[in-house]
Amino acid sequence: MRLLNTLVLLALMTAPPVCAQVTFGPSGAEGDPFRRQEWRVPSPDSDIAAHALLFRPSGAGPFRLAVIAHASTQNGLRRAQMPQPEYRALAAFLVARGFAVLVPERLGHGATGGGYVEDQGGCDEADYARSGRVTADEIFRALDYVRMQDFIRKDAAIVIGHSAGGWGALALANADPKAISSIIVFAPGRGGHANDEPNRICAPHTLVAAAAEFGKAARIPVVWLVAANDSYFSPAFSKASVDAFRRSGGTADFRTLPAVGSEGHWMIETEAGVKASSGELARALNQLKPAATRTP
Repeated sequence: MRLLNTLVLLALMTAPPVCAQVTFGPSGAEGDPFRRQEWRVPSPDSDIAAHALLFRPSGAGPFRLAVIAHASTQNGLRRAQMPQPEYRALAAFLVARGFAVLVPERLGHGATGGGYVEDQGGCDEADYARSGRVTADEIFRALDYVRMQDFIRKDAAIVIGHSAGGWGALALANADPKAISSIIVFAPGRGGHANDEPNRICAPHTLVAAAAEFGKAARIPVVWLVAANDSYFSPAFSKASVDAFRRSGGTADFRTLPAVGSEGHWMIETEAGVKASSGELARALNQLKPAATRTP
């Protein structure tokens, strides 16, 4: 009996851990504003469901989907402490125009946790093209899951990216134009504020070269917006990146927005910033008006 107990104990100690099953979909009730609801969506890590917020208009839909891709940082402590990205003013703007809005939190950030798979590496060996593609993959996993829901249209989604999220959205411009009709990016890039210094970019020529690489495969039109007082990716630097993206074959409409607050890089996270950019946002959303899909 003692030998049997020992064998059982040994088996329990050496058995692989039992992991909780990862489930996707809504994880709470709808609330205010705009039917705000917590969701879990797929991530590149099969053991981790990414946290997300979903906003939508009243009614049953189906609604066009807008995905907002958030900014990031190379600082691990700051990433771990990031609150759930919400972009509430931008979400309100989009819901008022009939969109369901998904704001997924990517791996390595806040409550989602997990490994930081979109790491660009150090300054000298920064691989901006790889990090952008990984971010694009994360954005598309969330988008593709939610667009399979019966209250979402399967076509004509839009992606709005901010900073590192905008960089990933640029890399996603090679996706199927039937699934994603347009991409809007606010100050896309990585490596800004190198060593926490304004107007200093880590390996800027590498970043421009990566923008050119994304342009080669781009099939979706991009609207590229930057505030006049952005000290991460200034209008002048952003214009150089846009030009590289275009020369390689990408289609991009570049606009400089008025200065907002003390740092324009964060304008799209604020109500004042959304108000200042509302004209360009409305114009971008009206550029492509696909026909409504029929409900079966």
